[in-house]
Parts: sequence; structure tokens; C-alpha cells
Amino acid sequence: MEKLGQKGGFNQQKNLKQKEEHLNCLRENGPRMRNRKKGLQTSEDARFYHFSAKFPEFTNKDKTLVLQYSIKNEQSIDCGGMYLKLHPAGIDQANYDGDTPYNVMFGPDQCGSTRRVHFILNNDGKNHLVETNIDHELNQFTKTYTMILRPDNTAEVLIDGESKLSGNIEDHWKILPPKQINDPAVSKPADWEDRQQIEDPLDKKPDEWDSIPETIVDPDAKKPDDWDNELDGEWEAPTIANPAYKGVWRPKMIDNPAYKGPWVHPQVPNPDYKPDPTLYEFKSFGAVGLEIWQVKSGTVFDNILVTDSVEEAAAARKAYADRSANEKKNSEAQEKAAAAESADTDKDDDVKEAEDL
Repeated sequence: MEKLGQKGGFNQQKNLKQKEEHLNCLRENGPRMRNRKKGLQTSEDARFYHFSAKFPEFTNKDKTLVLQYSIKNEQSIDCGGMYLKLHPAGIDQANYDGDTPYNVMFGPDQCGSTRRVHFILNNDGKNHLVETNIDHELNQFTKTYTMILRPDNTAEVLIDGESKLSGNIEDHWKILPPKQINDPAVSKPADWEDRQQIEDPLDKKPDEWDSIPETIVDPDAKKPDDWDNELDGEWEAPTIANPAYKGVWRPKMIDNPAYKGPWVHPQVPNPDYKPDPTLYEFKSFGAVGLEIWQVKSGTVFDNILVTDSVEEAAAARKAYADRSANEKKNSEAQEKAAAAESADTDKDDDVKEAEDL
């Protein structure tokens, strides 16, 4: 399998330098993605972005498939996607949009407090989102996202090289019918008691319960001295909540002596279930695409790699692993410098105030 960018398209593994002959990858009426020395960056707020690049067609039959890329949010992202799509060969790049068919969609997404890593597999024309929640932390430092599909029908997600999901595709996606179903020949017995508590049949309502009113006349209320019955009408004292009122009577609850616990429906093998060893497999890959919405722009997409080698992906991550650490170090240095400058300013203000005195 060749790296994305060889034999045409973008050399996304090497800093994504945009070339004139590939401008047709951008929709003419869409926002332009800023041409940077390193990667592609969203540049306009509250916009949809549509971008695609073709590469030589291949199939991942009997092979491992790896999609890996890095993102850096130079903005404080509040709502927006940061995911990529792998498409079959032959897509219409000139009209590329959210309806363009894809095989795999992978990457982070956030809107408000809701965030997750999307991992969608297309099977027989239907898109299936991974059932397992893959949480992630977004900040303004470079992060690398890696998706792996293996020919043993397993999948894995790595964030900065750390495994966040690993296991059988059948266990994490609801693509196939369930192996077991409720036995259609069995139903819950009519006399099955699943109420843990019941009303006490011996508990009786006190005779005087209903005679206690909900409200009473305010005993502290007094008719105003200037009240004129002819002009103001007959004076009536206001009412207040009755402190003796206990509400609607209900019998106390006791443990149900006939309680049997929750009824569990017996399971039987599902006749519609058939194992599929090719859930990982796609007949054609031919393009990578970016189709997202962002409220605040500024995300940099870089180091996009499509390969059949987990080792190659690991080596690529290692090649720029220091980037995030350096970004954090620089950020901490800037914060310290800003704090020191603020402290000096406060000190100068104190000195000036003392001189004024």
C-alpha cells in the first residue's frame, strides 16, 4: 500500500504543500483552507469545509489498514469536527460534500461539553458508529490520532500512541444481528412478582385525616382600621397553609413477601446471525476527504498517512513526537513571562501610588 501523496495528490506525509494543479480538490464556493508550511488550516469561522485528495486505488483485503494524522487547534474550539474520511475510488471531487459515499470516518468531534472520537464503518451502504465511547481531551497542542483495521476482524484506536480502544469489530459495532435473541416461545408468567415493595394491607387511614383542611384563616390577620365595608366590601381574613395538614394519605410501603426479582427473558441462538470474517474489509480505497463544520476556525491538519504498516505509523509518530512537548514547554514559558510582566506592572503601580502619597 502506498503512502497518500505518492503518484499524484498531496504529499500529506511531508507537510502538505499545496500545488496549483490540485486546487480542484477544493469546492469553488467553499471557504479556502489556508496554505501553511505545515499542514492545512481552517481559516474562516462558522463554515463548512470540503476537501479531498485522491491516491492510487487499493483494497485492504487480507491486509492491515492504518489511517493516522495529527491536529493542532490554534483556536479554543467550542463546536466543530476534526475527522477524516476514507473513500472508495471514483468519487466526484468537484462536488464533494457530506453525501459523498465513504468507507471509514475517523477522528475527534466536539460541541460544548459533548466530545467523542468518531469511528464509523460502512457496511452494505449503512454507516455504523462505534458503540464504545472513545473519550478524548482537546487542547491547543498537537495530537495524533491513529485508526487500525486488521484482517483478524479487530480494530484499534490510538491517541498520541496510547491505545484507547482495542477489540473485535463485532463486539464494538452493531453491524451484524445479535448472536442471541429473546426466546419467542417464552413470555413472562402472569403471576411473576417483580415489585420489590408493596402497600401495607394492614395500614389504615386515621379517621380524622380528611377533616384537616389544607389551609386555615391567618390567626394573626387583623381587619385594617380604615376598612369601609360599604366601599371595600365585607372584609375576609386571608388564609395560610395549615401546619397540621399532612397531605394526601397513602399507606406505608413494606417488602413484598412474594418478590421474585426481575424476570430475565431466556435467550436462544439467533437464526439470522451469521458470522462475517470480512467486516474489516473494503474492496476499494481511492481518496481521503475532510468534510466538517467548525464554529471557530484554526485547526491544523497535518501528517496524514494511509498505510498497511503499524510500524510505519509508529515511526511517523516518533518523527514528530517532540512537537507537542515543545509546544507545551513554549506555552509554559509564555505564561511565566506574562505572569512576571504582570507582577512588574503591579509593582510599578504600587511604587507610583506611594510616590503620589
